[in-house]
Amino acid sequence: MLLSRFERMIARRYLLPGKGERFIVLVAGFSLGAVMLGVAALVIVMSVMNGFRAELFDKITGLNGHAVIQGVGGRLPDWRRIAETARRTPEVVSAVPLIEQPLAATYNGRAEAVLLRGMRESDIRELGQRGKLMEGSLARITPGSNRIAIGSRLAEALGATVGSQISLFNPQGQSTPFGTVPRIVSYTVGAIFEIGVYDYDKAFVVMPIPDAQTLLLMGDDVGMIEVQTADADRVGEILAPLARQIGGDAVIADWRSMNAALFDALAVERIAMFTVLCIIILVAAFNIASSLIMLARAKTRDIAILRTMGAARGAVLRVFMAVGTTIGVLGTIAGLALGFLFLFYRQGVVNFVQFVTGQNLWDPSIRYLTELPSKPDPVEIALIVVMALVFSFLATLYPAWKAASTDPVQVLRYE
Repeated sequence: MLLSRFERMIARRYLLPGKGERFIVLVAGFSLGAVMLGVAALVIVMSVMNGFRAELFDKITGLNGHAVIQGVGGRLPDWRRIAETARRTPEVVSAVPLIEQPLAATYNGRAEAVLLRGMRESDIRELGQRGKLMEGSLARITPGSNRIAIGSRLAEALGATVGSQISLFNPQGQSTPFGTVPRIVSYTVGAIFEIGVYDYDKAFVVMPIPDAQTLLLMGDDVGMIEVQTADADRVGEILAPLARQIGGDAVIADWRSMNAALFDALAVERIAMFTVLCIIILVAAFNIASSLIMLARAKTRDIAILRTMGAARGAVLRVFMAVGTTIGVLGTIAGLALGFLFLFYRQGVVNFVQFVTGQNLWDPSIRYLTELPSKPDPVEIALIVVMALVFSFLATLYPAWKAASTDPVQVLRYE
């Protein structure tokens, strides 16, 4: 044990001073509360930021893959050979053909810009696993069925439900002697899904690849190949050999280049929030130092008596360091409990604040996701705990040294 039984007894009594020293208890309580709030704020904010990034990454790569191989001019004629070459590349998990084309959709006089997505039947059925099926059946979206699946936000904007007839407008229609005639085809809504990313749910119209090829007059071509790799962070390194093999036939774009601005902004914001919130713990450490200084001033006579009874300067030093460190430890534990409690009920807290204020705090059109995410990182939480304890310990050094330097002769001269 670092402290003797005598030192532990004195530290315990100094943590709970007598009736005439309630102000010291109040200041120590504020110090403990400051540590608690600082730790809780860091745990909550960093977990939410991690969850936000993880949710965005999972949903974006879940629909667009870790990388896409795009054809020149938006078409990939030799897509079967390129897809097979990609599948043979080491650490490439899958290579799936896709068609994506911005179009316009109309229903009952309403028009919305949409993103047509042609997918394989098996991939369409997996939409329910990647997100949430709101209405209808994805199994009914088959080639030649004239059925499509649309995002939940798009369905709200158009006022469409399962069974509604939606018209898709393709401006690049057939050429005639009088010019290009736009192509308008009506489809039945067979399913409504929700991915959880506002931009996707507001724009996506999904149909089988053969139907998309017919609508867009693409023949047997596709627009791109979606590639999943074994490690998203090494996608550039993994696909470098593939880029050399396909040469100028296509261009490879990975998730980092396609969403660089978004993820860079999240990284900068994450660092900035961590730095700002660390100041709260630093302020709490100053509070601990001030409460110990006040305690040392109030206990000057007691310290002098202890010294005359044989207590060494080191013993006094350890007592005051133990008092301050205990405040930091208790505040850290309370902060962790408060932080995890908030994260567990985070969506309920958001809903309550929205109800009280009447404001929409989590508008998915601004924040991309439909719910407040959370992903605690054990390494970051351990770093927060260590930082709080180190700051608390450092805050005890000067007050403890000052208390240990008390000269009993000067204090007791007139006693």
